[in-house]
Amino acid sequence: MVSPQRGHTWLIVAIMFIAGLILGGIVTAYVLYGQINTLNTKLSNVEGQVSGLSGNQTVYNQNFTVYENETVFSVIYDEVKDSVVVITGTTSSGTVQGSGFVYNLTGSMVVVTNNHVVAGATGISVTFSDGNGYAARVNGTDPYSDLAVLTVPNAPQSEFKPLVILNSSSLKVGDEVIAIGNPYGLTGSMTTGIVSALGRTITESDLAGGYAIANIIQTSTPINPGNSGGPLLTLNGTVVGITTAIVTNSQGLGFAVPSETIVKEVPSLAAVGSYNLHSYLGVEGSDMDYDTAQSMNASVTYGWLINSVVAGGPAAGAKPTAVQANDIIIALNATRVINGDALTSWMEQNTVPGDTVVLTVVRGSQTLQLSVTLGTRPPP
Repeated sequence: MVSPQRGHTWLIVAIMFIAGLILGGIVTAYVLYGQINTLNTKLSNVEGQVSGLSGNQTVYNQNFTVYENETVFSVIYDEVKDSVVVITGTTSSGTVQGSGFVYNLTGSMVVVTNNHVVAGATGISVTFSDGNGYAARVNGTDPYSDLAVLTVPNAPQSEFKPLVILNSSSLKVGDEVIAIGNPYGLTGSMTTGIVSALGRTITESDLAGGYAIANIIQTSTPINPGNSGGPLLTLNGTVVGITTAIVTNSQGLGFAVPSETIVKEVPSLAAVGSYNLHSYLGVEGSDMDYDTAQSMNASVTYGWLINSVVAGGPAAGAKPTAVQANDIIIALNATRVINGDALTSWMEQNTVPGDTVVLTVVRGSQTLQLSVTLGTRPPP
Protein backbone atom coordinates (compact mmCIF):
# COMPACT_ATOMS: atom_id res chain seq x y z
CA MET A 1 0.00 0.00 0.00
CA VAL A 2 1.42 3.42 -1.05
CA SER A 3 1.60 5.98 1.68
CA PRO A 4 -0.11 9.40 1.18
CA GLN A 5 3.27 11.18 1.40
CA ARG A 6 4.76 9.07 -1.38
CA GLY A 7 1.62 9.63 -3.45
CA HIS A 8 2.00 13.39 -3.13
CA THR A 9 5.66 13.12 -4.17
CA TRP A 10 4.79 11.20 -7.32
CA LEU A 11 2.08 13.74 -8.14
CA ILE A 12 4.51 16.64 -7.82
CA VAL A 13 7.06 14.84 -10.03
CA ALA A 14 4.41 14.14 -12.65
CA ILE A 15 3.27 17.78 -12.67
CA MET A 16 6.84 19.02 -13.00
CA PHE A 17 7.47 16.58 -15.87
CA ILE A 18 4.37 17.70 -17.71
CA ALA A 19 5.25 21.37 -17.12
CA GLY A 20 8.73 20.72 -18.48
CA LEU A 21 7.31 19.18 -21.60
CA ILE A 22 4.99 22.15 -22.10
CA LEU A 23 7.78 24.70 -21.49
CA GLY A 24 10.16 22.81 -23.80
CA GLY A 25 7.52 22.77 -26.50
CA ILE A 26 6.96 26.50 -26.12
CA VAL A 27 10.70 27.23 -26.34
CA THR A 28 11.13 24.91 -29.35
CA ALA A 29 8.18 26.51 -31.10
CA TYR A 30 9.65 29.97 -30.46
CA VAL A 31 13.01 28.96 -31.91
CA LEU A 32 11.40 27.33 -34.91
CA TYR A 33 9.26 30.41 -35.46
CA GLY A 34 12.36 32.60 -35.54
CA GLN A 35 14.10 30.29 -37.97
CA ILE A 36 11.04 30.22 -40.22
CA ASN A 37 10.92 34.03 -40.24
CA THR A 38 14.62 34.16 -41.14
CA LEU A 39 14.12 31.68 -43.98
CA ASN A 40 11.12 33.65 -45.24
CA THR A 41 13.21 36.83 -45.25
CA LYS A 42 16.01 35.13 -47.20
CA LEU A 43 13.49 33.64 -49.62
CA SER A 44 11.98 37.08 -50.22
CA ASN A 45 15.47 38.47 -50.94
CA VAL A 46 16.20 35.68 -53.40
CA GLU A 47 12.86 36.25 -55.12
CA GLY A 48 13.68 39.94 -55.40
CA GLN A 49 17.06 39.16 -56.96
CA VAL A 50 15.52 36.70 -59.39
CA SER A 51 12.90 39.26 -60.29
CA GLY A 52 15.63 41.82 -60.92
CA LEU A 53 17.53 39.38 -63.10
CA SER A 54 14.36 38.59 -65.02
CA GLY A 55 13.81 42.27 -65.60
CA ASN A 56 17.34 42.71 -66.92
CA GLN A 57 16.97 39.67 -69.15
CA THR A 58 13.78 41.11 -70.61
CA VAL A 59 15.55 44.35 -71.51
CA TYR A 60 18.39 42.39 -73.14
CA ASN A 61 15.98 40.34 -75.20
CA GLN A 62 14.22 43.48 -76.34
CA ASN A 63 17.51 45.02 -77.45
CA PHE A 64 18.49 41.82 -79.23
CA THR A 65 15.17 41.72 -81.02
CA VAL A 66 15.65 45.27 -82.30
CA TYR A 67 19.07 44.22 -83.62
CA GLU A 68 17.73 41.12 -85.29
CA ASN A 69 15.04 43.19 -86.95
CA GLU A 70 17.95 44.96 -88.70
CA THR A 71 17.14 48.40 -87.33
CA VAL A 72 20.89 48.80 -86.81
CA PHE A 73 21.64 47.83 -90.41
CA SER A 74 19.19 50.37 -91.80
CA VAL A 75 20.76 53.11 -89.67
CA ILE A 76 24.25 52.18 -90.85
CA TYR A 77 23.08 52.13 -94.46
CA ASP A 78 21.62 55.62 -94.18
CA GLU A 79 24.86 56.88 -92.67
CA VAL A 80 27.25 55.45 -95.27
CA LYS A 81 25.36 55.04 -98.56
CA ASP A 82 26.26 58.53 -99.80
CA SER A 83 29.96 57.69 -99.39
CA VAL A 84 29.86 54.79 -101.87
CA VAL A 85 30.25 55.58 -105.58
CA VAL A 86 29.88 53.88 -108.95
CA ILE A 87 33.02 53.78 -111.11
CA THR A 88 32.76 53.18 -114.86
CA GLY A 89 35.25 53.12 -117.70
CA THR A 90 35.97 51.68 -121.10
CA THR A 91 38.48 49.01 -122.08
CA SER A 92 39.24 47.22 -125.32
CA SER A 93 36.72 44.55 -124.31
CA GLY A 94 33.88 46.95 -123.45
CA THR A 95 32.51 48.88 -120.49
CA VAL A 96 33.72 48.10 -116.96
CA GLN A 97 31.94 48.98 -113.76
CA GLY A 98 32.87 48.76 -110.11
CA SER A 99 32.51 50.48 -106.77
CA GLY A 100 34.56 52.80 -104.61
CA PHE A 101 34.30 54.93 -101.51
CA VAL A 102 35.23 58.45 -100.48
CA TYR A 103 38.20 58.89 -98.13
CA ASN A 104 39.61 62.03 -96.55
CA LEU A 105 43.38 61.95 -97.08
CA THR A 106 44.69 64.75 -94.83
CA GLY A 107 42.15 67.21 -96.18
CA SER A 108 42.11 66.00 -99.79
CA MET A 109 39.07 64.02 -100.89
CA VAL A 110 39.93 60.89 -102.88
CA VAL A 111 38.08 57.78 -104.02
CA VAL A 112 39.56 54.41 -103.11
CA THR A 113 38.84 51.39 -105.30
CA ASN A 114 40.45 48.23 -106.69
CA ASN A 115 43.23 48.35 -109.25
CA HIS A 116 41.47 45.75 -111.38
CA VAL A 117 38.42 48.04 -111.68
CA VAL A 118 40.39 50.76 -113.49
CA ALA A 119 43.33 48.84 -114.99
CA GLY A 120 43.59 49.59 -118.72
CA ALA A 121 40.41 51.70 -118.64
CA THR A 122 39.86 55.08 -120.26
CA GLY A 123 37.08 57.60 -119.89
CA ILE A 124 36.76 56.80 -116.20
CA SER A 125 33.90 58.47 -114.33
CA VAL A 126 32.59 58.51 -110.77
CA THR A 127 28.86 58.73 -110.01
CA PHE A 128 27.67 59.64 -106.53
CA SER A 129 24.54 58.36 -104.81
CA ASP A 130 22.55 61.44 -105.88
CA GLY A 131 23.08 60.47 -109.52
CA ASN A 132 25.62 63.20 -110.32
CA GLY A 133 28.54 61.88 -112.38
CA TYR A 134 31.97 63.44 -113.02
CA ALA A 135 35.14 62.62 -114.92
CA ALA A 136 37.77 61.00 -112.69
CA ARG A 137 41.53 60.68 -112.82
CA VAL A 138 43.62 57.71 -111.64
CA ASN A 139 46.26 59.06 -109.27
CA GLY A 140 47.96 55.81 -108.40
CA THR A 141 47.67 52.03 -108.53
CA ASP A 142 49.27 48.99 -106.91
CA PRO A 143 48.58 45.62 -108.54
CA TYR A 144 50.25 43.80 -105.61
CA SER A 145 47.51 44.92 -103.24
CA ASP A 146 44.82 45.53 -105.88
CA LEU A 147 44.37 49.14 -104.78
CA ALA A 148 43.82 52.36 -106.75
CA VAL A 149 43.26 55.97 -105.77
CA LEU A 150 41.16 58.33 -107.92
CA THR A 151 40.51 62.04 -107.76
CA VAL A 152 37.37 63.78 -109.04
CA PRO A 153 38.54 67.35 -109.63
CA ASN A 154 35.29 68.79 -110.99
CA ALA A 155 32.98 67.51 -108.26
CA PRO A 156 31.90 70.07 -105.63
CA GLN A 157 32.95 69.43 -102.04
CA SER A 158 29.32 68.81 -101.09
CA GLU A 159 29.45 65.50 -103.00
CA PHE A 160 32.24 64.08 -100.83
CA LYS A 161 31.13 62.32 -97.66
CA PRO A 162 34.21 60.43 -96.47
CA LEU A 163 34.15 57.22 -94.50
CA VAL A 164 36.27 56.55 -91.41
CA ILE A 165 38.80 53.73 -91.68
CA LEU A 166 39.32 51.43 -88.69
CA ASN A 167 42.51 49.42 -88.20
CA SER A 168 41.63 45.92 -89.39
CA SER A 169 44.05 44.34 -86.88
CA SER A 170 41.17 44.53 -84.38
CA LEU A 171 39.06 42.15 -86.51
CA LYS A 172 38.31 38.66 -85.26
CA VAL A 173 36.86 35.66 -87.02
CA GLY A 174 33.12 35.74 -86.37
CA ASP A 175 32.81 39.54 -86.38
CA GLU A 176 29.81 40.75 -88.37
CA VAL A 177 30.56 42.89 -91.42
CA ILE A 178 28.66 44.72 -94.13
CA ALA A 179 29.43 45.29 -97.81
CA ILE A 180 27.93 48.10 -99.87
CA GLY A 181 28.49 48.35 -103.60
CA ASN A 182 26.97 48.07 -107.04
CA PRO A 183 26.73 44.40 -108.02
CA TYR A 184 25.61 43.89 -111.63
CA GLY A 185 24.88 47.64 -111.78
CA LEU A 186 22.41 47.49 -108.88
CA THR A 187 23.51 50.72 -107.27
CA GLY A 188 23.80 50.98 -103.50
CA SER A 189 23.21 47.32 -102.66
CA MET A 190 23.93 46.17 -99.10
CA THR A 191 24.83 42.65 -97.95
CA THR A 192 25.85 41.27 -94.56
CA GLY A 193 27.92 38.39 -93.23
CA ILE A 194 30.81 37.59 -90.95
CA VAL A 195 34.58 37.51 -91.07
CA SER A 196 35.15 33.83 -91.84
CA ALA A 197 38.98 33.85 -91.89
CA LEU A 198 41.96 36.20 -91.67
CA GLY A 199 45.43 36.20 -93.20
CA ARG A 200 44.47 34.64 -96.53
CA THR A 201 46.31 35.23 -99.79
CA ILE A 202 44.82 35.49 -103.27
CA THR A 203 46.50 35.65 -106.66
CA GLU A 204 45.64 37.76 -109.70
CA SER A 205 47.74 36.27 -112.46
CA ASP A 206 46.89 38.86 -115.11
CA LEU A 207 47.67 42.01 -113.13
CA ALA A 208 49.93 40.91 -110.27
CA GLY A 209 52.18 38.59 -112.26
CA GLY A 210 51.24 35.59 -110.15
CA TYR A 211 52.43 37.17 -106.92
CA ALA A 212 50.15 36.76 -103.92
CA ILE A 213 48.06 39.60 -102.52
CA ALA A 214 48.64 39.05 -98.82
CA ASN A 215 46.84 39.37 -95.49
CA ILE A 216 43.39 39.16 -97.09
CA ILE A 217 40.10 39.09 -95.13
CA GLN A 218 37.80 36.18 -96.01
CA THR A 219 34.10 36.92 -95.54
CA SER A 220 30.75 35.22 -95.95
CA THR A 221 29.25 38.56 -97.06
CA PRO A 222 27.84 38.04 -100.58
CA ILE A 223 30.07 39.78 -103.14
CA ASN A 224 29.33 39.85 -106.85
CA PRO A 225 30.77 41.48 -110.00
CA GLY A 226 30.40 45.23 -109.54
CA ASN A 227 31.00 45.05 -105.76
CA SER A 228 34.74 45.28 -106.35
CA GLY A 229 36.21 48.40 -104.77
CA GLY A 230 33.35 48.95 -102.33
CA PRO A 231 33.85 49.16 -98.58
CA LEU A 232 33.67 46.29 -96.09
CA LEU A 233 32.27 47.84 -92.91
CA THR A 234 31.86 47.08 -89.23
CA LEU A 235 28.52 47.49 -87.45
CA ASN A 236 29.74 50.97 -86.50
CA GLY A 237 29.95 51.94 -90.17
CA THR A 238 33.77 52.13 -90.23
CA VAL A 239 35.81 50.66 -93.07
CA VAL A 240 37.86 47.54 -92.30
CA GLY A 241 38.49 46.45 -95.88
CA ILE A 242 37.76 46.86 -99.55
CA THR A 243 35.91 44.06 -101.34
CA THR A 244 38.07 42.68 -104.10
CA ALA A 245 37.38 39.11 -105.22
CA ILE A 246 35.17 36.05 -105.14
CA VAL A 247 35.68 32.37 -105.82
CA THR A 248 33.68 31.47 -108.91
CA ASN A 249 30.62 29.33 -108.20
CA SER A 250 31.24 29.50 -104.44
CA GLN A 251 28.59 30.02 -101.80
CA GLY A 252 29.41 32.91 -99.48
CA LEU A 253 33.16 33.05 -100.10
CA GLY A 254 34.47 36.54 -100.73
CA PHE A 255 37.71 38.41 -100.08
CA ALA A 256 38.66 41.94 -99.06
CA VAL A 257 41.93 43.87 -98.85
CA PRO A 258 42.35 44.87 -95.18
CA SER A 259 42.20 48.49 -94.07
CA GLU A 260 45.74 48.19 -92.68
CA THR A 261 46.94 47.92 -96.26
CA ILE A 262 44.71 50.78 -97.42
CA VAL A 263 46.00 53.20 -94.77
CA LYS A 264 49.61 52.17 -95.41
CA GLU A 265 49.46 52.59 -99.18
CA VAL A 266 46.96 55.33 -100.05
CA PRO A 267 49.27 58.27 -99.18
CA SER A 268 51.96 56.93 -101.53
CA LEU A 269 49.46 56.09 -104.28
CA ALA A 270 48.01 59.60 -104.12
CA ALA A 271 51.37 61.38 -103.94
CA VAL A 272 53.66 59.44 -106.28
CA GLY A 273 51.29 57.06 -108.09
CA SER A 274 52.74 53.79 -106.78
CA TYR A 275 53.75 51.79 -103.73
CA ASN A 276 57.09 50.00 -103.83
CA LEU A 277 57.55 48.59 -100.34
CA HIS A 278 56.48 44.98 -100.89
CA SER A 279 59.20 42.67 -99.56
CA TYR A 280 60.62 39.97 -101.80
CA LEU A 281 62.17 36.65 -100.74
CA GLY A 282 62.81 35.19 -104.18
CA VAL A 283 61.41 31.69 -103.81
CA GLU A 284 58.55 29.64 -105.18
CA GLY A 285 56.93 26.89 -103.19
CA SER A 286 53.87 25.09 -101.91
CA ASP A 287 52.20 24.23 -98.63
CA MET A 288 53.48 21.28 -96.63
CA ASP A 289 51.02 18.66 -95.43
CA TYR A 290 51.04 15.13 -94.02
CA ASP A 291 51.02 13.34 -97.37
CA THR A 292 53.86 15.46 -98.74
CA ALA A 293 55.87 14.89 -95.59
CA GLN A 294 55.35 11.14 -95.90
CA SER A 295 56.37 11.08 -99.56
CA MET A 296 59.64 12.96 -98.94
CA ASN A 297 60.31 11.44 -95.50
CA ALA A 298 60.22 14.89 -93.90
CA SER A 299 60.13 15.37 -90.14
CA VAL A 300 57.49 18.15 -90.24
CA THR A 301 53.99 18.28 -91.73
CA TYR A 302 53.65 22.08 -91.84
CA GLY A 303 55.53 25.00 -93.37
CA TRP A 304 56.36 26.25 -96.85
CA LEU A 305 58.16 23.78 -99.09
CA ILE A 306 60.64 25.49 -101.43
CA ASN A 307 60.24 24.28 -105.02
CA SER A 308 62.72 26.70 -106.61
CA VAL A 309 64.97 29.63 -105.70
CA VAL A 310 65.32 32.67 -107.97
CA ALA A 311 68.91 32.98 -109.12
CA GLY A 312 70.49 36.11 -107.71
CA GLY A 313 67.47 36.73 -105.46
CA PRO A 314 67.52 37.40 -101.71
CA ALA A 315 67.04 33.76 -100.68
CA ALA A 316 69.93 32.70 -102.93
CA GLY A 317 72.18 35.02 -100.94
CA ALA A 318 71.13 33.78 -97.50
CA LYS A 319 73.84 33.30 -94.85
CA PRO A 320 75.55 31.08 -93.87
CA THR A 321 74.15 29.08 -96.79
CA ALA A 322 71.70 29.76 -99.58
CA VAL A 323 68.10 28.57 -99.40
CA GLN A 324 67.72 25.43 -101.51
CA ALA A 325 64.94 23.53 -103.23
CA ASN A 326 63.22 21.08 -100.85
CA ASP A 327 64.03 23.27 -97.84
CA ILE A 328 61.00 23.70 -95.62
CA ILE A 329 60.53 27.13 -94.04
CA ILE A 330 58.90 26.55 -90.63
CA ALA A 331 59.50 29.95 -88.96
CA LEU A 332 60.28 33.57 -89.75
CA ASN A 333 61.94 35.57 -86.97
CA ALA A 334 60.84 32.82 -84.57
CA THR A 335 57.20 33.15 -85.71
CA ARG A 336 55.78 29.77 -86.71
CA VAL A 337 54.99 29.47 -90.43
CA ILE A 338 52.32 26.84 -91.06
CA ASN A 339 51.79 27.54 -94.78
CA GLY A 340 52.29 30.03 -97.60
CA ASP A 341 49.45 32.28 -96.39
CA ALA A 342 51.16 32.69 -93.04
CA LEU A 343 54.56 33.38 -94.63
CA THR A 344 53.32 35.97 -97.12
CA SER A 345 50.98 37.73 -94.69
CA TRP A 346 53.66 37.99 -91.99
CA MET A 347 56.12 39.52 -94.45
CA GLU A 348 53.51 41.99 -95.73
CA GLN A 349 52.60 43.10 -92.23
CA ASN A 350 56.01 43.20 -90.61
CA THR A 351 58.72 43.86 -93.19
CA VAL A 352 59.87 46.24 -95.90
CA PRO A 353 62.61 45.80 -98.49
CA GLY A 354 66.05 45.96 -96.91
CA ASP A 355 65.00 44.27 -93.66
CA THR A 356 67.01 41.25 -92.57
CA VAL A 357 65.01 38.28 -91.32
CA VAL A 358 65.94 34.89 -89.92
CA LEU A 359 64.42 31.85 -91.61
CA THR A 360 64.14 28.61 -89.68
CA VAL A 361 64.54 25.91 -92.31
CA VAL A 362 64.29 22.13 -92.15
CA ARG A 363 66.76 20.56 -94.59
CA GLY A 364 66.75 16.80 -94.41
CA SER A 365 67.56 15.91 -90.81
CA GLN A 366 68.92 19.40 -90.03
CA THR A 367 67.21 22.52 -88.73
CA LEU A 368 69.05 25.64 -89.91
CA GLN A 369 68.88 29.35 -89.09
CA LEU A 370 69.41 31.37 -92.29
CA SER A 371 69.76 35.15 -92.42
CA VAL A 372 68.18 36.81 -95.48
CA THR A 373 68.10 40.49 -96.48
CA LEU A 374 64.78 41.04 -98.25
CA GLY A 375 64.59 42.67 -101.65
CA THR A 376 61.92 44.69 -103.45
CA ARG A 377 59.31 42.75 -105.40
CA PRO A 378 59.95 43.26 -109.12
CA PRO A 379 57.27 44.72 -111.41
CA PRO A 380 54.59 42.22 -112.47
